[in-house]
Amino acid sequence: MTTFIQQSIEFLPILAQGLWLTILVTIGSLVLSTLLGLVWALMRVSGNPVLAWIAKVFVNVIRGIPIIVQLFYIYFVLPDFGISLSALHASIIGLGIAYSAYQAENFRAGIEAIDKGQIEAAQSIGMGWWLTMRRVILPQAFRIVLPPYGNIMVMMLKDSSQASTITVAELALQGKLIASSTFQNTTVFTLVAMLYLCMCLPLIHLVSRLEARTARG
Repeated sequence: MTTFIQQSIEFLPILAQGLWLTILVTIGSLVLSTLLGLVWALMRVSGNPVLAWIAKVFVNVIRGIPIIVQLFYIYFVLPDFGISLSALHASIIGLGIAYSAYQAENFRAGIEAIDKGQIEAAQSIGMGWWLTMRRVILPQAFRIVLPPYGNIMVMMLKDSSQASTITVAELALQGKLIASSTFQNTTVFTLVAMLYLCMCLPLIHLVSRLEARTARG
């Protein structure tokens, strides 16, 4: 136990550098996936068959390609077309685009759960489609989608480790590098697991609270 504590004191400052990158990748990709997902969802429910078809095709294509392949494509293939991104930017964009497909389905389900009579009532008093969405539908839909949105946050935090495949030195990769140089596999990966758990548990608790509040509502 004493050895574990001593090694933890030695390794934690290095792991903290990777922890910061993990948080940065998670927040960046969460913001991007939320914005893109909302756009795809609004296109799906817009009533315009062309926009709905484009969004549906995009969502299905993105959901059908593994995240790691999307990261490889953005980081290794796009430079062939003159688009070079840093590993950090590529990981944020890759995870953001990948998760936007899941966010889109989440938002679409929330929007479609609202009674269509509210849309008809809003339009009957002169509200256009976008004004109806902004003032009537989206505020109610956001309340519905909060619990699954929280689950997506937890999954995204864990999947941020895939950024290590394109050389982002986040938490998982920092742990691997320390373990390969010190051979202290047990200590290092126990610390990595504990750090991920410390980040995920508050989010899991938040999701549970949101689900309870939604159920009471």
